[in-house]
Parts: sequence; structure tokens; C-alpha cells
Amino acid sequence: MRKMCPNYEREDTLETVLEVPIPEEMFAGLGSNAAQRWQAIAAWMKAQTADKWSSPLVVGRYNEMSFILSIVGCPILPFQIQVDRSIERAVKHASIEASTAKYIVQQYIAAMGGQPALNSVSSMCVIGQVKISASEFHQGDENVKAKSNEQTGGFVLWQKNPDSWCLELLISGSKVISGSNGKLSWRQSSNQQRPISKGPPRLLRRFLQGLDPRAAANLFIDAVCIGEKIINDEDCFILKVDTNQSTLEGQSGPKHEIIHHTIWGYFSQRSGLLVKLEDSRLLSVKTCKEDGDVFWETSTESMIEDYKLVEGVNIAHGGKTSFTVFRYGEQSANHKRELQESWKLEEVDFNIAGLKPEFFMPPTEFKRR
Repeated sequence: MRKMCPNYEREDTLETVLEVPIPEEMFAGLGSNAAQRWQAIAAWMKAQTADKWSSPLVVGRYNEMSFILSIVGCPILPFQIQVDRSIERAVKHASIEASTAKYIVQQYIAAMGGQPALNSVSSMCVIGQVKISASEFHQGDENVKAKSNEQTGGFVLWQKNPDSWCLELLISGSKVISGSNGKLSWRQSSNQQRPISKGPPRLLRRFLQGLDPRAAANLFIDAVCIGEKIINDEDCFILKVDTNQSTLEGQSGPKHEIIHHTIWGYFSQRSGLLVKLEDSRLLSVKTCKEDGDVFWETSTESMIEDYKLVEGVNIAHGGKTSFTVFRYGEQSANHKRELQESWKLEEVDFNIAGLKPEFFMPPTEFKRR
């Protein structure tokens, strides 16, 4: 991945460090030579200035990419997970389903490196690349393949215990920044003049895709085991977590209501690893029309692969995610859209020196509001 940008106007100057590294595949597709490619990247940045938003073409393109990046790039889960030093819960007075889930999570902790190794990690930095493809919205429930032209991009993810994290993702000239400073979660896209507040600090879904074993263990330690299933020739236990009603109400607003959000984890009986993650969310949006509310249902499935040891901790270095978005209730017409993402980690580092809380401060617009 490209991390440095040369200055072609003055050869005697130092190279500039890119905020988000660019995959070689993405860089190679921007022009016939290096100078043209860097000029294309500079044009991206200029297109995001305020005076460019009078163009419907620019606005439409960035609105489309912002929608894709919010659904695919940085979805946030409804749970506020406390990263405990010890991931254990008493099984006394627990049902057989709950006590079985706690046993499965303990096996998962051992497979990910063990409690001492997980507790030794206080912060993390991850650099990776993503490929995203998407279909158009279409009516009905028929299956529609995602577009063949994949969009390639890169991301940088910073994390510091207990509740601070920041993700920067750049793809096709559009950028989204999402984060949590321990007090609130937020997300801001390149075409938004103001950030969108997302309520109290919560977890980025990407952490559960094999990046943060301790967060996954803390989530599923309160799950129930609902059965078994074969995933890619692996016998797996299925753990299920439902969001409680008070949490859903706290994250709903005057114009929208989260009706349910459920997560399923598939843990290999052989290795103890989390090999698949699913979640489903139903959102109701109030409209001013007589047609009533519009419902948005998002179903997500992630296959988690390529586990590698990093300083004694097992981290998944790749995987694929499929997204299905349903929109219905608007004049009784059903609309469906399918999106796909594949990701690959390039670098993973733990216990980053000098990573201060100020690094995770939200945009200044929050203070003005």
C-alpha cells in the first residue's frame, strides 16, 4: 500500500505522509503514470470543497458513496461493551443455553491467545484495504448480483481501551471518518457539512470481525447458545445476542425508531475461533407523507478468515461480508439492494506509544452545537 505522496512541483521537498494509505491496485487505476495518478488524487480532495457542491453530479456521486460507506465501511453496533480485565461470568442460576454460551466463549478466549495475552493489549493500530461492490435498488425480492466493477480503497483504524476508537476509510475519492471518544460515537462523511451524532459510545462492527477478541468475548459472554450449524465444513456452535428494549429506545430519535437488532456468532467446535458473524437490524423512519413510515431492514453476514498470531494474539487478517438492504412501506413498494465487501489487513500493531485521548476527539462542530 502507498503511504507517501511525492511533491512533483518541487523535487527537493520531502514526501507527504498520506492520512489513509492507498492500495497499489487503486493507485494503478488512476492514470498511465505516477504524476497523473497523484493529480487524480489531488482532484478528489478539491472536489470535496464547499464551492463544488452546487454540481448535481458531484453531489449525487458523493451521496451514493456516503450511503455505501455508512452501510459497508463503518456500521456501528448498538451495544456499549465494557472491556473488562477478566472475561468471566458466573454460571450459577443461569439457563443451560446461557451457561453453554459462557463455556464456548471461554474456549474462544483460549483459541485467541488466552486471557493474559488479551489483557496485555491496551491499544491497537490496523492498516488494511477493502473492495466494495453494490447493486442498484430494485423492486421485489429477486436476487440481483452486485456490480462487477469493484471499488478499491484503504482504511486506518485506531483503538484505545476502554471505549476510544477512530476509523478513516477512503475509497473512490470519498472519505468517511467514524469514531468514539468514550463519551459519544459519531460519523462524518466527506460531503457532510456537519457530523452525525450516534449517541453514547458504542462498538464498530469491524472490531468483531476478528480484530478485537476481547470485545467479541465481552459481547457473547451474555449470549445464549441456540444450536449448531455447519459452516464451510466446520461444525459450529451458534450464539445469539438480542439488544434489550431500553438500549433500542435510547438510540432512537424523534424521526426514527430502532425496532430490533440481533447478532449471531458462529464458533468452530474444532478450533474455537469465530468463523462467521451475522446481524440484522430493523429501522423505522417517520415521513411527512400519508403513506406512513418507511422501514429499513439491513442483514449482514461476514465470513472471518486468515487468522494469524500477532504478539501472541490471534487476529483475523481477511474476510468477506455480504449486505442486503430492504426498504419497504413507501407506497407499499419493496426495494432491495445488495452490497459486498472483502477486506485484507496489511499491518497490525499493539500498544501504540503516545496515543492520547485527544487523538479521539470528535469534530469541532459538536462543540458548536
